[in-house]
Amino acid sequence: MNGQITADRGQRSLVEYKFQNLDVYKLALDYLDKVYEVARGLPESEKFNLRNQLERAATSIVLNIAEGSTGQSNAEQNRFLGLALRSYIETVACLDIAERRGYQAANTLVEIKKAGHLVFVKLQALRKALGPSVPGPRSSVKKTQ
Repeated sequence: MNGQITADRGQRSLVEYKFQNLDVYKLALDYLDKVYEVARGLPESEKFNLRNQLERAATSIVLNIAEGSTGQSNAEQNRFLGLALRSYIETVACLDIAERRGYQAANTLVEIKKAGHLVFVKLQALRKALGPSVPGPRSSVKKTQ
């Protein structure tokens, strides 16, 4: 098992996994909370469109960090972190849409954008610390003079 048993202030024992101790995971959970808060403020007409997409993308960040960190090679973990980054970028686009449609004022999105950017930076740093992912084919583009 990849977790360890911990006591929770007199409550029953819980299993704690390594990803739960990652700063980026904790930040992603905080970002998720903020995203859900913004999503709740979207109009009812967006419930099954923008709101759903925003919540799913933010949830995907957290889930990919968790899934990639347990029992995976560095290259595989790097791949899952790449998926988390893509999901983060999707949330940025959703927030831009919410702002553009007039559902949220730009000044109300400042804090969530800061929190999201920190997640982005931490994801990039963790990917860099893991080392290069499986190399792809080299570009065959030649310089012309």
